[in-house]
Amino acid sequence: MQDIEHNPAARLVMTGVRKSFGATHALQGVDLEVCSGEVLALVGENGAGKSTLMKVLSGAHRPDAGQMRLDGEPYRPRDPLDARNRGVAMIYQELSLAPHLSVMENILLGIEPSRGPLVRWNKMRRIASAALAEVGSSEIPPDTQVRRLSIAKQQLVEIARAVATDCRVLVLDEPTSSLTQKDTLCLFDLIRRLRSRGLAIVYISHFLEEVKEISDRFTVLRDGQTVGGGTTAEATVDSIIQLMVGRKVRDLYPRSSRRPGEVVLEVKALSGGDKPRQASLSVRRGEVLGIAGLVGAGRTELLRAIFALDRVRSGQVRVGAYTGPASPSRRWAQGVGMVSENRKEEGLALGLSIAENITLPRLRGLGPGRLVLPSRQRQASRPWIEKIPIKCSSPAQSVQALSGGNQQKVAIARLLHADVDLLLLDEPTRGIDVGSKAAIYRLIDELAVGDAAQGRRPRAVVMVSSYLPELFGVCDRIAVMCRGLLSTARPVGEWDEKQLMLVATGQE
Repeated sequence: MQDIEHNPAARLVMTGVRKSFGATHALQGVDLEVCSGEVLALVGENGAGKSTLMKVLSGAHRPDAGQMRLDGEPYRPRDPLDARNRGVAMIYQELSLAPHLSVMENILLGIEPSRGPLVRWNKMRRIASAALAEVGSSEIPPDTQVRRLSIAKQQLVEIARAVATDCRVLVLDEPTSSLTQKDTLCLFDLIRRLRSRGLAIVYISHFLEEVKEISDRFTVLRDGQTVGGGTTAEATVDSIIQLMVGRKVRDLYPRSSRRPGEVVLEVKALSGGDKPRQASLSVRRGEVLGIAGLVGAGRTELLRAIFALDRVRSGQVRVGAYTGPASPSRRWAQGVGMVSENRKEEGLALGLSIAENITLPRLRGLGPGRLVLPSRQRQASRPWIEKIPIKCSSPAQSVQALSGGNQQKVAIARLLHADVDLLLLDEPTRGIDVGSKAAIYRLIDELAVGDAAQGRRPRAVVMVSSYLPELFGVCDRIAVMCRGLLSTARPVGEWDEKQLMLVATGQE
């Protein structure tokens, strides 16, 4: 990479930034620069140091060493409010809005115009309206409560807040993880407008196709260090991945020879509370069935209904030969396991250890009688930690302390420990890095194929995903959900992305 100290056009320069937490060296001399009117993509695996670096930039962490300069002046924010007042704004993946307050109150929170102790509401409304107009969102009423807005519009409110405070550097952390394709395109248009107005934008994403589309340059972090970067247009996705993981990732989507066997799951005319409205499917042992569709189409509700988490209004779910009353505990007993798309609130018990999370569905044999011994839990979890693998200090480590990719591996390891025949995976790679994605794709392939020599039978997998390349790369068949209705599943070779999106948007 070029020496960032000698780039006179750089609006933000970070040089030799270091940060440690006890014995953990999160940042080991990171260099980063971004110019006015430029989008810089910051990429790296989970745990590479991206979040820590941005927390240093936003004033949430004090660096142990290194220098930062903003428009040529020394920059060392005391706290996030100081950083915001100096023109650095962070838009986190999990939005930091006060949902019970109005749009204008959120935009001007902490910097409300006032006369003495009284807030000047009319002026607040004018400033907020101007900020919303600047980000192309004049249709959002300043007086409405934020909780009444969609995720995409809430994100626009956060960006409007940055604009209202004369933001010079805007950081977007995984901004499209919860957006529809249409909302993502609108966000990209906004980013380009903000870039043309001279903002320096740092864009963090695990979706390298987005990085290629929206950024001018990229910087790669690995193990807390800057390991490369350059002009995005001149780099290939493969070369960026190689920098991220330190090696070539061959066969990102492995596809072994699969031989579908007997039907493990059959769903007929299933309808739930609101969604799904009508869904029929079957999946065989040794097969990966993909469920595509837009956010809100009813894909998650379909998996929840199959797993008996949500009410079934009509239709039939047959697991093996069983079609009777269902509950989540009964589904576990029938050999069905589910990984939720919301791993923090539904998918994991964050306050428990890795071993406790992995062994929760099957505690028999982990102690005398009805007792459960922690030592046996740790022993039972070790083979899965090594197989997947999960990067951790020990099975006793708290799940909360793991990176997103490793948390997702724990959620999948729980299904393997339970020895399920059918895996229901809802967005299994959302928010995780390329290396972790490759490991999960490889694991799904191994589960579908099985290994007769090792006594491992093939499993059946149903996978919901908003990321079309992984559906085409991993699945044998794909069905598409649109407004609660599920299309007929077809072999992957009979789809292309255009056809799939036509069905997902109700055009076909």
